[in-house]
Amino acid sequence: MPSQLRIAFLTHEPFYPPSGGGSAEAVYLVQEMARRGHAVHVFGPKIPDADSVAKKFGVTLHPFEKWEMGRYAKLRNFKYVAYPFFLERLVADVAHKIKFELLFSQHAISAVAAGKLKRILGVPVVMNFPDLLTGFMETWPSYVAPKPLVRALMRYEMSLPVRYDVDGVCAISDEFADRLVARGYPRANICPIYYGYDAQMFPLRTQLPPPGQPPVVVMHGSFDAHHLGQIAFDAVKFVTAKKPQTIFRFVGRRTAGLEKFLQRAQTIPGFKCEAAGFTPYAEVATQLVSASVGIVPYEESAGTHCAFVAKIVEYVASGLPTVCTPLKSVQSYFKNDPLVKFSKFDGEDFGGKILAWLDEPVSHWQPHAAASAARVKAELDWQPLCRKAVAFAEQVGSAGKSAR
Repeated sequence: MPSQLRIAFLTHEPFYPPSGGGSAEAVYLVQEMARRGHAVHVFGPKIPDADSVAKKFGVTLHPFEKWEMGRYAKLRNFKYVAYPFFLERLVADVAHKIKFELLFSQHAISAVAAGKLKRILGVPVVMNFPDLLTGFMETWPSYVAPKPLVRALMRYEMSLPVRYDVDGVCAISDEFADRLVARGYPRANICPIYYGYDAQMFPLRTQLPPPGQPPVVVMHGSFDAHHLGQIAFDAVKFVTAKKPQTIFRFVGRRTAGLEKFLQRAQTIPGFKCEAAGFTPYAEVATQLVSASVGIVPYEESAGTHCAFVAKIVEYVASGLPTVCTPLKSVQSYFKNDPLVKFSKFDGEDFGGKILAWLDEPVSHWQPHAAASAARVKAELDWQPLCRKAVAFAEQVGSAGKSAR
């Protein structure tokens, strides 16, 4: 076991409770760090009930209090741009009193601060990228995100490990790792860890929806702009025309993106949906149990190709037949999984894959469900993934400690 380290964990998202997306990963990483005896200091936005959270996870919290931060905060993107500067100052101030032995950044936004702090403090840095954040902007409207600006932001994000000569990178996928190597970062310093799920919260379902009930096609998540675009709309239109009794269930906060999609979908004759709003992470699985098919209709972008989408992992873990667009990261992992069908980046083809699942006899896929679920539990549960990530970070921190 490596010697204990004083770790500064940097994030731009509220640490607890998780707000969706990559924020869930932070909790499990910090738990593993604390379990292995490291002194973890979490630098991030102010959270409610901070004292009990610090006690629960055995960490020290250093809250950012200048403005509200979060996935659904007003003027979110402008705040993200300014946040690294103030986060850097917060960590540097604390570092005058506490000598950190490793900086671990979560997401690209805090990576900017970590890179600058490496130069100031001379402390080893591991940057964890749970996604290619700016890559998702490729699917945004040009008037919101002009393409030349998006390309420049992506180049900057991918340059961070080389720009700041960081000691290690945890990558969301092999596709992301390949892109970092293409930018000149050493492959030996990259640890692809994928993106996991909590196996206790997504058990394999023991009962299927009763025959004769209207089919339910489910999607859960944070419903950002790249989640529900033309592909999703055309798929819903295609399926509704062929099977008008189908219900589309959206599990998650009713964001502007979801509201816009639902408003547009109301023009489809016979469209039926359920969208109850925010659902705690621990309760999402109950919405999957009664579903017929889970969907991941992401539009194509560098961000979605690099993302190791949690939705597909949780669908398969629950024993739910799944349709996904051909995202390079998850397609390489699930290409031979009998519970997953990959469509083209085309709404009608995606809808056709949904109908194929609805028409396929349960006896064809149900015998494979347990094996598929067991595989993701063994390989993609947060515990083995975080053990791998933290062991990698320990190597970086211990090497830096020995060198000083």
